[in-house]
This record gives sequence, structure tokens and C-alpha cells, in this order.
Amino acid sequence: MERFWLWRFFMLLQVCDLCSVSASGKQWKKIREAISDAVHGYTPCNPVNCSCHLRCAFAFPRILQPECFYRYLTEIFFLSVSASCSRTCRPFRGRISEDDMAATVQRGVGTHYQIIGHKLYREHNCMFPARCSGVEHFILEVIDRLPDLEMVVNVRDYPQVPSWVQPTLPVFSFSKTADYQDIMYPAWTFWEGGPAVWPIYPTGLGRWDLMRDDLKKSAAQWPWKKKESRGFFRGSRTSPERDPLILLSREAPELVDAEYTKNQAWKSEKDTLGRPPAKEIPLVDHCKYKYLFNFRGVAASFRLKHLFLCGSLVFHVGDEWQEFFYPQLKPWVHYIPVKQDLSDLRGKEFILNHLRMQDVSCYWERLLTEFSHLLTYKPKRKSDYSQIVHRRSKTEL
Repeated sequence: MERFWLWRFFMLLQVCDLCSVSASGKQWKKIREAISDAVHGYTPCNPVNCSCHLRCAFAFPRILQPECFYRYLTEIFFLSVSASCSRTCRPFRGRISEDDMAATVQRGVGTHYQIIGHKLYREHNCMFPARCSGVEHFILEVIDRLPDLEMVVNVRDYPQVPSWVQPTLPVFSFSKTADYQDIMYPAWTFWEGGPAVWPIYPTGLGRWDLMRDDLKKSAAQWPWKKKESRGFFRGSRTSPERDPLILLSREAPELVDAEYTKNQAWKSEKDTLGRPPAKEIPLVDHCKYKYLFNFRGVAASFRLKHLFLCGSLVFHVGDEWQEFFYPQLKPWVHYIPVKQDLSDLRGKEFILNHLRMQDVSCYWERLLTEFSHLLTYKPKRKSDYSQIVHRRSKTEL
């Protein structure tokens, strides 16, 4: 049933594309209406001071009614799209005490950082050094403008603070669902520590600013009229949600080119749905296709922001997993939404204009500045922590 739905949708796209006219039929009419309603109801965000990703006024209020104060904090840290007040007002009601932070550090749910006197300090151990390095790069970019604070940064793939945990632990994570209360931060992959893909990206996807340039060049070589009119996906089987597209590709290769590649856990062809693993395809070569698919991985997929830059039509499957910039991406405006059961090109413009490296640095600065206001104490430097300093810039690509 899932593959049938996808097949029908692709056929409608093909009719519209090949004939260069509006396709007829009830199904296409509903799609056109959804797109029209979304576009007409969409208000572009204000790009000043990275406010696209922080939907509230960031002049920290001196006097606020309690309900507004809690809602204000939630707007900062959770970027909720449509959550009720009863849900969004819960986190950090009592603010964050020294005991709260000590308990969070003791839990071992992330790496403990301190910013004191415009210097960055960290506990010795980090589970993924390259990921910590990617986080540290952006903090050091803005450290001269940050107040004293301390925080716990989770660099694992999965969030660490389920909603049922009380009191809420102040843990920063790159991705989460509505079932978690972690504070979202820009992932380390904007600088380094991204997933390695052998043999094309042996040290990770590489810096976001360099990849942006490469993808823009590829997009220029593949304008819409030259793109191949097929759906395209390459990736490992980190989630069974990807299976229907792979199976559709095997049944109707004229519509979709989708195959599984190896990942670190690959042991046999069972891990690639009964077929030999496919060859890895560089992201710049995705731009050859009109329709690109994004699926969640273990958590949110790092590839979504890359796909938009091809100037192709992006199909984003599921809306459960979020990164910090997702709430500003609107279905039927920036991408085609697809349910997890599989029952426009403005995305490129948004990513180019509002997800630059300076936007990521700006977000880090404002996020940490506001987080510091939640601390009810002045952090004291731990003498056994190491100071983190800038390293020479990397150019993985």
C-alpha cells in the first residue's frame, strides 16, 4: 500500500513535468490546493541576528508574568511549533541551580563545559572527540561575547532527557522528538565530526561552508530542465522507514533510483534488504535528479540541509525528529511532506540565506547567552579541567 501511494504520486509528478501543464484529477487537485494554501499562508522569517531560528524577542525581560516567563524560556530552548502552554511551560520552572547542574554532570549524559572569563574549559573525557571539536569551534567563535556559564553537551546520536524525567535535566542535544526535553543546539557536523562514508567521505561530510559551495556549483550544472525526472536516494538501512522506497525502486526503476549502501553495522545482504550493497554516491551527484528523499537515521538525518541546495524537489519523510532549524521549514513551501508510513524549490533559497555559518555562530551565541540567565549561581572553574583553544582551520573537502 505504501509503495502504491508513492507510485501514484510520482506518476502525477511525471504527468505535470512532461506535459508542462497542470495535471488533472482529484489527487493532483488536492496537492495543488495544499501547495497554494501553504505558500499563501507563509511569511518569510526575519534574517536579522539569526532570528529565523529563534522565534521570540531576545531582549531578556526584566519583569515578566510567570506564565509569560516560562513560555519565553520554552520558545528559546524548544522552538515548539504548536505545543500547548501546559506542555511548554514545564521545563526549568525553578530555573537551574548549582545542585541541578552537578546532578546532570554526575549522570554522565554529556560532556561538561565551563565558560569563565571568556575562556572555554572542558572535562578531560569526550566520547567522540571530533564531535566535541565541532561544538567547540562555534563556542570559541563567540566566546569573547559570552558571560560566565556552564553546560552539559550531549554529542551522542540520541537525546538524553525523556519528558518523564523530573526534574528536567539541562542537557544540550543536536536532535530530539517531542518526547524529549533536551535543549537543541546546532550539530557538530556544521564544522567537523560528521558521519564517515567510505570511500567518498572517509573523515565525514566535511565543513558546511565548503559543502555549500560545492553543492551550489553542482546545482548550477544541473538546472531543473536538465535534471533526470526520477526520485533518488542512497543511504544505509538505519531505519526500516526507508524500505518501501527501496522496494518501489526495484519494482519501478523508471520512477525511483533508490538503493541501500553499507554502513558500519553491515554484516550480510540481509542488512541491505536482500541485495548487494550499492555504491556510495557523493552528495554533489544527487543534484542530477529532480526528486530527492530525506529520511531520519538514528535521529535526525544530517543530509536534509544538503539536499535543498541541489535545487531539486525534496521529499521529507516524517516530522518526528527535529534539528534546531527545522521549525522554519514549512511543508509544501520548502519541501514535500511524506508520512512515515509513506501513506518547490524555495527550500534552496531558505537554506542559502538563513543557514550560513554566521547564522550557526549567531545561534550559538544567543542560545548560550540566554541559557546563562537561567543559572542561579556563578560557576566556579574546576581546576582539573583543560582549557580549549582554537585550532587551525580544517578543509576536509
